[in-house]
Amino acid sequence: MAVSANIEFHIAAPVSVVMEVLMDIESLPEWSGPHKEAEIIDEHDDGAPRTVRMVVTAAGISDEQTCTYEWTDTTCEWRLIKSNQLSEQRGKYTVTATDTGSHVHFDLEVDLKIKLPGLIVKRAQKMAVDTSRKGLTAEAEKRAAG
Repeated sequence: MAVSANIEFHIAAPVSVVMEVLMDIESLPEWSGPHKEAEIIDEHDDGAPRTVRMVVTAAGISDEQTCTYEWTDTTCEWRLIKSNQLSEQRGKYTVTATDTGSHVHFDLEVDLKIKLPGLIVKRAQKMAVDTSRKGLTAEAEKRAAG
């Protein structure tokens, strides 16, 4: 059963800085608690990350995942290629400029290979959106402040 979560939030940093943070895949473990490792396997012709391997721990479950990424100037979108625990994952950040920084819309859809109690799935979902909002905001605002 696929579960989805989404959140919208504001970051006091320009779109370019938010996208820089998202594209800096190898910094994920610094601002995203669930990400224990993140490495770029290969890149698009323009140097943007294409294939990424990550080790993620959420709700007490550790997983090694490989995802493929697509980028525009204002979006970061990924889908799962391989995972021990998930059968599907799709995520997308959409970043738009505001007068005071950036508006971020984050969507995540996940389907587990194994059956887990709803409470654990909900906890993992909440962790994903909280990390997105808090971690990305803190890192982008820190970089914007210079």
